[in-house]
Amino acid sequence: MTPKAVIFDCDGVVVDSEPMLFDLLAADLAQHGLPMALETLHHIFLGMTLQGLREKANVLGASLPADWCDDFYTRLYAQLRLGTPLIPEILTVLDALDAAGIPYAMGSNGSAEKMQITLGQHGLIPRFKGLFSGQTLGKPKPAPDLYLHAAAALGVAPNDCIVIEDSPTGARAARAAGMRCMGYAPDGNAALAAEGAVLFSDMKDLPKILGI
Repeated sequence: MTPKAVIFDCDGVVVDSEPMLFDLLAADLAQHGLPMALETLHHIFLGMTLQGLREKANVLGASLPADWCDDFYTRLYAQLRLGTPLIPEILTVLDALDAAGIPYAMGSNGSAEKMQITLGQHGLIPRFKGLFSGQTLGKPKPAPDLYLHAAAALGVAPNDCIVIEDSPTGARAARAAGMRCMGYAPDGNAALAAEGAVLFSDMKDLPKILGI
């Protein structure tokens, strides 16, 4: 199981930003004609780009305007800058990878600016051998391109990489890229497992799972 490189998703895997995002999203969708419970929002939209989310929400009956993504990001970034917690024990994982000499990068469907905000406040940016955004690349998950790009930047073959994900969309991208996927699911996630991810519930267990 020990990989030659690890590629992390960002939101919900390294930083605990998803509660802020989904609270803000729930309020916006209710305001624009599509009230939904948080559990439903997670099931439908987790792992999507914001533009893809807007398009899908409008298909489902919302009336999000053309400039909604920019406005949403402005408000979300302001909240994230106030303080975005790390996922518990993620530093234990990064320390173990560093000690084992295993490089790691990040592949997120979120924007590059969002990664700079959330990781920057914890001083984590220099620890990653690249922060890659599916939006910047123009090929967001579930396409495999983002993870293949990260593997190439790390100089490691796809089948020697392990991806750490929390969304079915990301797990599908990992599978399409020919990479093994570990699914972080503190409360279980059948949809994530159905995409081929091996589930685990506590970050402190990940180094042992990876054999480091």
